Amino acid sequence: MTEEISKANNKIRCLIVDDESVAIKGIADYINELDFLIVDSTCSSAIEAAEILKNREIDLMFLDINMPHLTGLAFLETLAKAPLTIITTAYSEYALDGYRLNVVDYLLKPFDFQRFFQAVTKARDSFESHNVEKIPESLYIRQGDSFFRIEWKDILFVEAMQNYLKLHIKDRILVIHQTMASLEERLPKDAFFRIHRSYLVNISSIQSIMGNCLFIDGKSLPISQRKKDDLMNTVVYKNLISK
Repeated sequence: MTEEISKANNKIRCLIVDDESVAIKGIADYINELDFLIVDSTCSSAIEAAEILKNREIDLMFLDINMPHLTGLAFLETLAKAPLTIITTAYSEYALDGYRLNVVDYLLKPFDFQRFFQAVTKARDSFESHNVEKIPESLYIRQGDSFFRIEWKDILFVEAMQNYLKLHIKDRILVIHQTMASLEERLPKDAFFRIHRSYLVNISSIQSIMGNCLFIDGKSLPISQRKKDDLMNTVVYKNLISK
């Protein structure tokens, strides 16, 4: 049993979202033919899929477009951190919208195993390249003619000020000429959260959240309305131990 669990843990965990049971079975049968994929969950609506993604670690989602209440594309646009996604649909006119949302591939129903294999191979390549990416534990910050080494875990938050950034460290503030987007790429995405166009925070440094503000080291930082729900869903509610 332990060996079986270990093997399953090395596979790409898949979620199939489709309102047709025949379509779900067809994709599941294809998945079962490949040793690097495993069906984790299936559901018939985007609303059910949202709940699954809140509670389970999904690596790859097969997503139909035309579903009741909420279309697959509309659902995908609501996700702050979507898993790798392959669109499965009978309608070719949505292809451009799918690629705009950075989907891995677009499978037009009915599709055969060869076409399915091409799509999931692309997904596996993306999955593996993402997992081997290494974020250095420390960064070098230039201050005049000097270079200071800091560990990213010591950054409390980053504040954008016109054409430069203020790095609020535990014991000092460092100023660098860099864009927020470029620094964000250098930091681990699961450790930092962009709460506002001007603020990037270390999640582990958050002391409290009250209304549209959070507090770090006694300082109040604004949370934009657009980011508030993402913050609560991806950081707070996942770690909530009481209500």
